[in-house]
Amino acid sequence: MRRLAIVVGLLLACPLETRAQAEEKGRWVSISDSLLQRLEQEGKKPAWPGGTGGITVDRSTGDVYLVVCGQGLWKSTDHGKTFERTDSGKIGGRCETGYALDFDPNGQRLACFMLDGNAGMTLDGGKTWQPLNDGSRGQDVAAVDWSQNPARSVIAIRHESGGLGLFSTNGGRAWKEIGKDYLAAVGIFDDRTVVTSKGSGILRSVDGGATWAKVSDLTPTPGAVRIWKGMGYWMSKDHLLASKDKGATWIALGAPVRAGWGPYFGKTEKHLMVVGQDGFMESGDGGLSWTKAAPLPDSANSGWPNKEGMDRLGWFLNFAWDWKTETFYASKMGKAAVRYRR
Repeated sequence: MRRLAIVVGLLLACPLETRAQAEEKGRWVSISDSLLQRLEQEGKKPAWPGGTGGITVDRSTGDVYLVVCGQGLWKSTDHGKTFERTDSGKIGGRCETGYALDFDPNGQRLACFMLDGNAGMTLDGGKTWQPLNDGSRGQDVAAVDWSQNPARSVIAIRHESGGLGLFSTNGGRAWKEIGKDYLAAVGIFDDRTVVTSKGSGILRSVDGGATWAKVSDLTPTPGAVRIWKGMGYWMSKDHLLASKDKGATWIALGAPVRAGWGPYFGKTEKHLMVVGQDGFMESGDGGLSWTKAAPLPDSANSGWPNKEGMDRLGWFLNFAWDWKTETFYASKMGKAAVRYRR
């Protein structure tokens, strides 16, 4: 009883927000219920399969961006407590994969590659948008060359069109086809240097996808290369792959890690987070070693069972991480978006 009284006393002494955070710490809670209820009251029903369909975080600010299926992109500046629509009606559909949302690690610039809805790119945190549509149902996995200012070069894959590869040099306003039968896995290092896979090894092109050469026997899982400060990272089934020479050579880093989503960047390019069947796994040394940072969402608070969807690496689930506040986010297509505080 004395211990309980001490805990209660400490909670009462905390500011309201701090007290709420303390009570939430260590468990998953929904952050989309009030938004979905608000849309229902306004007669705005989410499209199939309902609920949310993607989530990401601006690592420079901690702002959260949430996709509601068929009802656009919503932004929260208070860690998911409240949301306001931020796409001016320019974003629709849902994220088919965990790599449909591509955020510049330096912040503000975000590309949304949507299935069954309008796609677009913002260079100013959602204030203005330019279209990324290619006349199809949408793209599944894509990557933007964020080293450019403004960003112009983009590579994308449409799996429902036979693994069709697409390349744009004008910010997604126009696209050219660059072959078929690609795995839904891509990366872009500069305006001409791109990588992909056909399910066995890594292919690299230095002419925007016109010709390809095999550069590695390592094979990535579906997803996109994430690049920051010249270092490129790509997920595989049992290791994080890395390249420091624009994809010319690749190595499997350090300790094995079972993951299919990520990496998400923290304080530096070596502070990484990946997600897989073992939960959120963190590295402070660029993938040489890993420790568990947070569990997967649980059915009690997210509405989707622990490990559901983990058998298809990179697909249907979206994860995000705010390293500054030790906050983790998840969204499963058709389910609630949830938050976990460490």
